Amino acid sequence: MPGRVILVVRSWPRLSQTFILNEVLAMERRGAELTIVSLAHSNEQRRQSQVDKVRAPILFLDDVGFRARWSRIADHAHVLAAAPVRYVATLLHVLANPGLSRGYATCSAVRCFGHAVVVAVLVLRLRRSDARTPHLHAHFAHDPALVGMLTRRLTGVPFSFTAHARDLYQIPPASLVARAAAANAVVTCCQVNADYIARTVPAEVRPPVQVIHHGVELDRFSPTLRAPGRDLTLVSVGRLVEKKGFADLLRAWAALAAAGYRFRGEIYGDGPLRRELTELSTRLGLGELVSFHGERDRDEIARALARTDVFVLTPCVTEDGDRDGIPNVLVEAMACGIPVVTTATGGIPELVRSGENGLVAPPGDMAAITAHLAVLASDPALRRRLGESGRRTVESGYDVEAAALALEAVFDPRTPLAEEVAS
Repeated sequence: MPGRVILVVRSWPRLSQTFILNEVLAMERRGAELTIVSLAHSNEQRRQSQVDKVRAPILFLDDVGFRARWSRIADHAHVLAAAPVRYVATLLHVLANPGLSRGYATCSAVRCFGHAVVVAVLVLRLRRSDARTPHLHAHFAHDPALVGMLTRRLTGVPFSFTAHARDLYQIPPASLVARAAAANAVVTCCQVNADYIARTVPAEVRPPVQVIHHGVELDRFSPTLRAPGRDLTLVSVGRLVEKKGFADLLRAWAALAAAGYRFRGEIYGDGPLRRELTELSTRLGLGELVSFHGERDRDEIARALARTDVFVLTPCVTEDGDRDGIPNVLVEAMACGIPVVTTATGGIPELVRSGENGLVAPPGDMAAITAHLAVLASDPALRRRLGESGRRTVESGYDVEAAALALEAVFDPRTPLAEEVAS
């Protein structure tokens, strides 16, 4: 392992980004020394209880006020004095290429340069205090990876990043190429993303591309005995945004109810479409059958899964290209031995193989989603078989401890990585 891993994230802590929290805790259990650099405070009212277990110091880059401004000026002076050629060359590169921050982004290229200067000061300090070279890893290919790329130009620090979903597909291809060309490795959560990176980034500048599945805590999300009830409990979890396909889910539930099946539908999560979806639920006649529970932390989600008969998630690809990779909550549900019904979007078919460890419908196909739900409602033995197979799938390829071990290899300069992961 390097002396310390600097982990750059967009905001911290995020309720919906349990995959990052799981990764941090698993790496710390393995003895990694981390520093988390967050471009912004999340400002969320609710957070995961496990955040308090994180030992890593957190550096926020959105602090304001007199002291923060003077600190930033001192940081620029520090980096300029330490590496004047690198500083000037990187600044000129940013000024000449404002398009580095086009597409899905919340910071301009110049602002990302300012963030990179602060991270560069951290790198320089760590180098003075530890003979080993720190490694910088950014989560998400948009702003965090741009900050990582610019920090690499300022300091020469080894750099890698994880590309997930929207951050990968909604930045211009040229921006992805620039970030990847500066990286020692690119990590992503599913093979379909790796294939996109391979098609987009020319081989002559493409670093090793590593598929590392987001892992879950297998002891925390595990099968429980569920007493059979008269009505099925169907549960879905996710942000109430277009790509999650909740409108399709509600229409499928309405068709299931019209066919005479008895069930309770529960949706956990919040987002900009909550009012629209609750109104749609009422129009479809689901008012008494479906409950919207809002945001919940992972402890509450785990308790909800313990009483779930079928887990349903029906994502789609939106017109602007937004999509999921492999939703973590699908992995959590399967770890709990719950049969899942989902759609063939993003990397989901890599996790769920229809008829083997779940049931998969084409995205937007309400008839197929409804048919899958009806089959499971009528066949307890099938629910049990798919649930058990889903648990085995997670055990074999989605353990958070195995994911942390794979990341160690990315961060360790002594470990040779494959040139690229083949399909």
